[in-house]
Amino acid sequence: MRIRSEVLVFVLGSAINNLRSNKFYATKSNHAAKNIVYIDGVRTPFLQSGTSYKNLMAYDLARQSLVFNHVSCSIIRALQNKIKFPKEIIEYIIYGTVMQEVRTSNIAREAALAAGYSDRTPAHTVTMACISSNQALTTGMGLIACGVYEAIIAGGVEFMSDIPIRHNRRMRSLMLQANKAKTVGQKLQLLASIRPSHFVPDLPAVAEFSSNETMGHSGDRLAAAFGISREEQDEYALRSHTLAAKAQQQGYLTDIMCSYVSFLVPNESRVVDKDNGIRVSTSEQLAKLKPAFVKPYGGVTAANSSFLTDGASAALIMTEEKALQLGLTPKAYLRNFIYVSQDPVDQLLLGPTYAIPQVLQKAKLNIKDIGVWEIHEAFAGQILANLKALDSDWFAQNYLGRSSKVGIPDLNKWNAWGGSLSIGHPFAATGVRLATHTANRLIKEDQQFGLIAACAAGGQGVGMIMERYPGAKI
Repeated sequence: MRIRSEVLVFVLGSAINNLRSNKFYATKSNHAAKNIVYIDGVRTPFLQSGTSYKNLMAYDLARQSLVFNHVSCSIIRALQNKIKFPKEIIEYIIYGTVMQEVRTSNIAREAALAAGYSDRTPAHTVTMACISSNQALTTGMGLIACGVYEAIIAGGVEFMSDIPIRHNRRMRSLMLQANKAKTVGQKLQLLASIRPSHFVPDLPAVAEFSSNETMGHSGDRLAAAFGISREEQDEYALRSHTLAAKAQQQGYLTDIMCSYVSFLVPNESRVVDKDNGIRVSTSEQLAKLKPAFVKPYGGVTAANSSFLTDGASAALIMTEEKALQLGLTPKAYLRNFIYVSQDPVDQLLLGPTYAIPQVLQKAKLNIKDIGVWEIHEAFAGQILANLKALDSDWFAQNYLGRSSKVGIPDLNKWNAWGGSLSIGHPFAATGVRLATHTANRLIKEDQQFGLIAACAAGGQGVGMIMERYPGAKI
């Protein structure tokens, strides 16, 4: 009886201690809110697909295709060279990509290893269409906010010069069967079943799987729904190229890695040192181009659409505390973000209209508080449709759940250094480009808050808020 009593006391005591421990653990957080900062970002020159990068791989762009002083220099290494941080501080690497190279399915890991980072540094690849590197950034923010890591590299790469093309399904099936065939007779039987149609390849397309409609057709329909003329679209495209050319001439595009190093692409004699898609034309020249999708009456042309682009980008984000310990001056705070999704048929490209009011509400800001706008330009018509939707009471009441319109931002603060129409749009690299331009413009234009927004395939979108860091310099 005495033994049973002692056992009972022990069991009850253990249970009480466990309850106390659980209560203590449940009421104490080790992850108090942290300030997450954007140290800086870099990118390769954004080049039209089929030009100087055409003989490389996405893997090369991400890790070591760019040569400086005969030393292999990747975009990740370029980030390290620019900021001057010890690579040992990097605890995690996240990269975005859309058109995945099958041999490097986790391109983040392969690029990190090739760039000389420790094999003990985890890395993963994300994909979310045109907002993939936004997703890389915000995934990193989440890992830092949860206290898992303190310093993360986030970026993205896209290589449209060599997209993966595969055999069609019937040929793939035969090849898989042939791999399992054990006798010569079985293999000859499969060989005899091959027909000419088996050699027709499956080509990737910039089209929605759910609707089978290309994004260009969606852009034309959206522009028509909002009453946007061809002339308006051409005028906006001309604005984008004019502003990008001015920024390029004035040396504002310091996020390009060759702003501080010069490099040669292997097997090319000339130095690649700037974006090659920026072309200032005239209204008359733009008007001569034929519609690219809805013929003959559509408004979307090759000149007022973003073009297929090769490029890579990378950024360093970390806790403010870690940055100060390392003696680094961040460029901006990463404040709020939101992802949105809507009808992928009729509202495929309206992500910014949905994301902007939501991220402003999360940040307790309004339109007038934003001093820098960096909005992804898929098509000129898409941008103009989003502006009209933001300025529509009817759209706000019927689709945004608001009593009144969001309003039009100050266009003097809107994509002041050009945008994707002119600079280029390597799908998964654009998000970091937008963030770095936002940070640099906040400093250059003496503004406090910047807003990033973009649409993406699948009817999705993103909104992000950045705040200039005190004492930040470009």
